[in-house]
Amino acid sequence: MDTVRGSRFGAERGQSSVLMHRRCKILYVTSEIADFVKVGGLGDVSAALPRALRRHCDVRVVIPGYRAVLRLFRSMSIVGRLGGLASVPPCEIAEVRTTDGLIVYVLLAAELYDRDGSPYGNSQAADWPDNDIRFARLALAAADMAGGRAQMHWQPDLLHLNDWPTALAAGYAKWRNLAVPSLFTIHNLAYQGVFPAERLQRLGIPPDAFNIEGVEYYGNVSFLKAGIAFASEINTVSPTYAREITTPQFGCGLDGLLRLRAEQGRLTGIINGIDDSWDPNTGHCLASPFNAQDLSGKGKNAEQIRAAFKLAVSRGPLFAVVSRLVHQKGLDLIIGSAEEIVGSGGQIAIMGEGEPQVEAQLGDLARRHSGSIALKLGFDEGEARRMFAGSDFLLMPSRFEPCGLSQMYAQRFGSLPIARRTGGLVDSIEDGLTGFLFRTPSIDGCRDAIGRALNVFRHSEIFASMRRLAMARNFSWSSSALSYESAYARTIQAACGA
Repeated sequence: MDTVRGSRFGAERGQSSVLMHRRCKILYVTSEIADFVKVGGLGDVSAALPRALRRHCDVRVVIPGYRAVLRLFRSMSIVGRLGGLASVPPCEIAEVRTTDGLIVYVLLAAELYDRDGSPYGNSQAADWPDNDIRFARLALAAADMAGGRAQMHWQPDLLHLNDWPTALAAGYAKWRNLAVPSLFTIHNLAYQGVFPAERLQRLGIPPDAFNIEGVEYYGNVSFLKAGIAFASEINTVSPTYAREITTPQFGCGLDGLLRLRAEQGRLTGIINGIDDSWDPNTGHCLASPFNAQDLSGKGKNAEQIRAAFKLAVSRGPLFAVVSRLVHQKGLDLIIGSAEEIVGSGGQIAIMGEGEPQVEAQLGDLARRHSGSIALKLGFDEGEARRMFAGSDFLLMPSRFEPCGLSQMYAQRFGSLPIARRTGGLVDSIEDGLTGFLFRTPSIDGCRDAIGRALNVFRHSEIFASMRRLAMARNFSWSSSALSYESAYARTIQAACGA
């Protein structure tokens, strides 16, 4: 790693022991956090993990100042300012705190972030055409905050980068000769932040970084590849996915570089957790609370879901689908297996949104099986919780799944997941004990797993036993947080000894 004269990381090896015995200062860089703005699982992780780490680390979050964020705060305290680079404009840094005291830095650049829509696109789900500049600003701010350029009272020991919108920070730190170490977490390798090569100059990326060992990706610029190329250490969100992405099948064209990082000992997998609100005893957003010893409240949630989705009154099994409606999630396998469920007296409640073609196919399926299959487009947090609480089974036949959280939510609420044997699903579901796994991403494979589930449903003692085992699983963030703390310490120590 390049070092800077006078850098707190370029000092003696003995300094590492000092860092390990004080609270490490971590800047958690993310494009979304569920407290303020959420698109997917990254928002949940960004809200939960920094809080789980606060016991031993001084963790602070930095996010763009989207309109949705600005609306939540009448006033913000400006704590820093940063200049621009090439076409990346200057920005101000505001500091806000959540109700439980988590410090969040908000980047103020109205021309980039103060607009309606999602963090990534407009209301028609089209990507913002200036996403390269928008997230280069986030990445550059993170690197410059770590390098002391913001003239703030606080300076991190390590950057924790998350997915492609933040990945370029590792590159900017390298190109500015900042010795700050970084951990880059890949939540989903399929989303890479790829832009045309002619954007290189406007992003302030040095021409000599556009090569196979840098940001170049099949003639384009890849933000995500910059993170893999320049971050000190890389992790994914499950051990199985960390192994999978080193293969051509799951590596998205980056398997060679990822295999190299694995051989170097710089690629690991740390499974995500879920927060304490996912407790059926507390009844948060539920029609009725329940526990493994008294499941009567689970039946009340099932009644509420059947009524909300206009499903017929039934004593048959209730299957839930809570998902982005995209090809990755294997919705076509559910469509191909639906007759197996309906023919056995089962029902399916589906909630989510995504690709128009998938939404249309599921809509057709629901119309053909009115009263047995229902679709709600969109997402409602409370209703999703009631679906996990009221269902008997969760359908999750993903073609790939870096980690997944729904299968954890479902097990905590006594809904047994039916999922493909891939990624974090392997690491969090015990086949035949807390759920059902199938290997081949095919309708036959999915049907076979559903058949196993239906057979268990008919044997109430076995079904009850599996439910108890599932509800007893511990998916809290505590063990994952310890793994991240170890990764931080290892990365910082390596930087001190460089």
